[in-house]
Amino acid sequence: MRSFSLNCDVDLPPSLNAAQVRRAVDHMERELADFAPIALRNPRGFASVVRNFGISALSKFSGRAKGRRVSFPRFPDLRRRGAGPNPSSNESLESKASKRTWAIQSHYDHPGWYIVWRYLVDPTETLEPKKPVVIWRVDVVFLEKSDWKYEKSGAGAAGGGRTHTFGVKNAAAKLRDKAVYRRKDVIVRDGKPIPRNGE
Repeated sequence: MRSFSLNCDVDLPPSLNAAQVRRAVDHMERELADFAPIALRNPRGFASVVRNFGISALSKFSGRAKGRRVSFPRFPDLRRRGAGPNPSSNESLESKASKRTWAIQSHYDHPGWYIVWRYLVDPTETLEPKKPVVIWRVDVVFLEKSDWKYEKSGAGAAGGGRTHTFGVKNAAAKLRDKAVYRRKDVIVRDGKPIPRNGE
């Protein structure tokens, strides 16, 4: 059975609490099980799938509503219900997903709240039966424009590379103590999340 902790001391945006995050995680893991084959075929693109499930789960289980224009690259993904079409940075919440331990990347450097669904793909279901995709940590943090750094694109006329992005400066330090949800059966070893039993 899953062992996890909720940190109710983490600052959260208005209309969001730790219990709602936990309900969102449960929902996401159930729904993402059907999408695990995509994670194995297209691991880089799978973060977008997790991100979108995060948006849907929070709009279902919290006081957050999908942004009026959630198609890329509109901001924000979610706003406080009743905030209107142009929410303030304190009422904005952006959903991110990553297999990385600390990094946060974005196509823009907007100030606002960010929720990061840290996931791992577990096709052998070592951590939990019927859960080939596991959310092992959820970070929530308010980021200012000054917290972002521009990351030059490697894309060029010859093709290849990626689009321009921004990354969070000193992400590990910025996210320290910002995990509102954390599985106790996952540890970080050599910079990667693995089951605590080492398998």
